[in-house]
Order: sequence, then C-alpha cells, then structure tokens
Amino acid sequence: MTATSRRRCLAAAVATLVALAGGACSSADEPSGGGSYLVWDPYPQFADDSAWVALLRKCGEGAGVTVERTGYDTTDLTNKALLAAQQGNSPDVLIVDNPVISTLAEAGVLTTTDENKLDVAAMAANLLGAGQREGRTYGVPIGANTLALYYHKEVLAAAGVDPATITDWATLNSALTKVKAKGKKGITFSAIGTEEGSFQFLPWFWGAGAQLTALDSPPAVSALTLWADWLRQGHAPNSVINNTQTTSWQEFATGDYAFAENGTWQLANAEKLGFGYGIIAIPARAGGPAPAPTGGEFVSIPVQRDTGRYATSRQLVTCLTSADNLLATDTTLSYVAPVTAVQDRQVAADPKLTVWVEAVRAAKGRTGDNLGTRYPKISESLWTGVQAALSGAKTPQEALAAAQRTAG
Repeated sequence: MTATSRRRCLAAAVATLVALAGGACSSADEPSGGGSYLVWDPYPQFADDSAWVALLRKCGEGAGVTVERTGYDTTDLTNKALLAAQQGNSPDVLIVDNPVISTLAEAGVLTTTDENKLDVAAMAANLLGAGQREGRTYGVPIGANTLALYYHKEVLAAAGVDPATITDWATLNSALTKVKAKGKKGITFSAIGTEEGSFQFLPWFWGAGAQLTALDSPPAVSALTLWADWLRQGHAPNSVINNTQTTSWQEFATGDYAFAENGTWQLANAEKLGFGYGIIAIPARAGGPAPAPTGGEFVSIPVQRDTGRYATSRQLVTCLTSADNLLATDTTLSYVAPVTAVQDRQVAADPKLTVWVEAVRAAKGRTGDNLGTRYPKISESLWTGVQAALSGAKTPQEALAAAQRTAG
C-alpha cells in the first residue's frame, strides 16, 4: 500500500468511526522518543502492579528500552489506533482484539509479519487466520478463548443423561427432553442483538455446515430452527433474546439449568458454583465438535514514520509471545495458548483445560474465509435475523433471507 492510498484509507476509516462514536474520541498522545516505547493494550483491568504490566516492563528491559503502557477498552482502543495512525503518532506495539485486525490492516495502520520478520511458524493456523488479510499476516496471536457447554452434573444425573453421550444435535435434544421431564430447565445462552449474540450462534451455524457468505442456506436455517425450537419447546428461556453472556451465566448459576453456552472466561466463576459442573464441546449437527469462534488478541506493530524503531518493536513482540511468557500470560487471561507445545503444558498443569484446548483447535476466526472488514455487517445482519426468529416475528427461513439481503 502506498503512502497516499494509506492516508486515503485511514481518512475513510476514521470518518466512519467518528460518525459511529459521535465524535467522542480524543487525539492520541505523541509517543515518547529515545529509549521509551509505547504499548497500547485492551486490558484496562490490569493495574501497574499486575503481572501483565510487570511482563511488559521485563520485555522492555530485555530490549534496553522503557515501556510506557496504556490500557483501553476494546472499542476506544480501535478508535484511538485509527486516529493516531492518521496523525502519524501510532504506538510502537499495539495489542487488539482479533476481528479488529482486518479493519486496521485495510486502513494501512499495521505492518505485516513479513515486513518485520516476526516468526509465526509455530502459531496454530486456525488462530493465525484471524489476523490475516489477502494472504498477509498482521500480527502474532497472544492467545484465544472460545465457547463450550458447561453442564450441571446433578441435573444431568437426575435425568439419566451421561454427558459423554452428547455428541451431536440429536443426542443434545434428547438430553434436553429428559431434563425437562424431570422438571428442570434445559439450556441458556446469549442471543442478544449485538456481537455477543452472533458469537454464541456461530458454533451452531458453522456446526451445521453453513458459511457466512450464505446466511440463508439450508444449513444456516437448520441452525436457527434448532434455537427457535428450543424456545418453542421450553428447553431454553425467552430471556435468551436479551441475555448477554454474563446474564446467561447468572441464569446457569441458579442451579436450575442443565447447560449453559459460555466461554473460558467463566472458569473462575465456575469454581464458585454451589454445584458440580463439567464441560463438553458444543456438538456439530452431524457429530464431533463444532467450530466455535475465537476471541483473543493479536500483538502487532503499527506503521511508524521512523522505521528504525521496528527492530526494537520486534524484540518486544517476540518477548511477549515467547513460549514461557505465553504460558504465564494466557494463564492470567484464561486463554488457550496459540502454540501446540504451550497448550500441552497448560493441560498438563490443569487437566480441566483439555476440553478448551480441543475447542480452540477446532475453532475459527470470525473474519476468516477472506471476510475481513465485511464481517461486521454480516454479523449485524445475522444477529438481527436471530432476534427476528426467536421473537416469533419471522420464521427462521424468512429471518435469514432478510439477513442475507441486508448483508449483500
């Protein structure tokens, strides 16, 4: 991408984001010169005395520089990254949610791993795919989270259900029927009209064999029919239409439900439940684990006016994504590592992570299949269709036909 075209893309991207954000973004600070390197991340929950910030400082010391770190929430970080690039004062290292990579890459904000000689050979291909656009890779994954089914051991036992037998949609539906017959509730999940709703629907959508380029295909309709039937039959509560992943977890925590679709980020909360729990992979329609979407961030190097800074930035990224540091960081973030050898170490340290590692290995990036910046529009069309079908406003076929027309 030429400098002129990069400026043009940045201007367009910034104009769009400012319009969406109501012009609330402020200008980015100038990065410090000399021995200071600026790192922006989406972890504002980690204070200066946290292990994460200590790792950043350690990596800076190893590179002979001082790291100045700022944590933003994900949306604010994306806006600031685009504006900073337009102003020519990007941070030296940028850590962003994986679906954002395509937006920043298209706008010319990021360098490629080839340009900066970052080694991604050991990274799992399905996780790396979320940071790729038109055959180029724009960062290194720091870890991934995804979705699976938590289950209530006592509820399933009382219904005579062995969770190991739940391997496809038919066996899951059978389990839900048995649970209902015992007077308990079946499954809760998030179908809210936001990205969370799409995120939770995708394992069923992909698990049916559907593709995001054809939202109204027969496999896609079968997935939405599955969800709509659960509400109609009383296996899932009507509250899923407004549930976030947090509120659906709160429903599961009442002890009344057999299953909850949720992610690795609930592991700490799961240990606080007042009942025994287990975890199984979300089943695909015909059997086996369904591909679930990946969450998690990429560590990337933004374009700099002073290209002499890239060598040190590469040292920082390499340090942050080294095997030993990935193990510590992914444990802190409740992520599965993007490297097979580190995943094996995680399972050895905590066997309960086995199902999550298997889920991540079967997962895929939301912007994969060369969707890139088309994904947000497709996702909004999808969650709108899901809402229409679950509310009863449209049949699954009608809802997804409308979604496909909107997605284009």
